[in-house]
Amino acid sequence: MPESESWVHEATATAEGGHLHTDDGELSTTLASPLAPHCTGLAPEQLLAAAFASCLHHAAVEAATGITDEAHTVQVRAQARLAREPDGRYRADVRASIASVGLNRAQLTDLAHYAERLWPFASDDNRHTLTVGPAEPGAR
Repeated sequence: MPESESWVHEATATAEGGHLHTDDGELSTTLASPLAPHCTGLAPEQLLAAAFASCLHHAAVEAATGITDEAHTVQVRAQARLAREPDGRYRADVRASIASVGLNRAQLTDLAHYAERLWPFASDDNRHTLTVGPAEPGAR
């Protein structure tokens, strides 16, 4: 990836020996492995869901500021699933929904589309699917 003069933030995380930590110490957790079901800790699909929800939440709050005065109420829910392909490779499926107080279905759809354009993840190969849409009415 080419260097950019416009990087806003940077973070580093290290996974080793069944443990994950960020270099700033803000996140430190035990990891579970799909290859060792007896392990306890966060599984890859949980980490994917958390990472996508967090990243998309920032984009959705930014997008919501142009739609509502209630941007602070934006909620993003992400579900991540992993599958094993016959060739042994993993495939990811992430589905995210966006909700916010006081927005109708059309506004939530606009918000989801705008947030999806802002966030830096796109589904450009068939090993993963990323879907973003509005939350169902009443979901929070």
